[in-house]
Amino acid sequence: MHATPDRAWVTVGAESRAASAREAQRRNAELMTPILDKIRSAGIPADAIRTIGYDVQYEWEFVNNKRVGRGYVARNTVEIRVDMVDRVGEILEMAAGSGATNLGGVRFDLKNRAQLERDALRLAVEAARAKAQAVAAGAGRTVDRIIRIEEQGASAPEPRPMFRSAAVGAAADATPPIASGEIEIRASVVLTVSLK
Repeated sequence: MHATPDRAWVTVGAESRAASAREAQRRNAELMTPILDKIRSAGIPADAIRTIGYDVQYEWEFVNNKRVGRGYVARNTVEIRVDMVDRVGEILEMAAGSGATNLGGVRFDLKNRAQLERDALRLAVEAARAKAQAVAAGAGRTVDRIIRIEEQGASAPEPRPMFRSAAVGAAADATPPIASGEIEIRASVVLTVSLK
């Protein structure tokens, strides 16, 4: 079965560099605060925004075959749950326009995934029973009863993220076109029956 996604997850981040770890962190806070404020002011609830990565590291580069320190880089990445899929492009544009230095990891999902997986299992059992009846009829017999049903799984493949990572400075002139497509939910069962 197929379902149209009705939820999306967007990854937004900012990174900043400085000579000291403390300064890199301070600059990063200055970058992330307006991004998060803008997203919250767009009606995204606080519980739909969560930090998924924060790190401060010293960076090195090689110049003339020598390792030279570049200073500290602070990275802060948040994941934003967007419950209205048609707003994904708007949220990305908002983040870019507010100072995000990288955008990416757009992935789509279903709010009622568990119910759809149960529906897929029900349909898989119905299909298995119909096949068992066809096999029995081909042998001149009928299905007496179901002895066992083994669930092989019900799943919707984890939606693949679409990555967009960039130095986003002036690139936010237009809302990015985002297409959610459909998510396929699959279920598989093994039905053991007795024949009469």
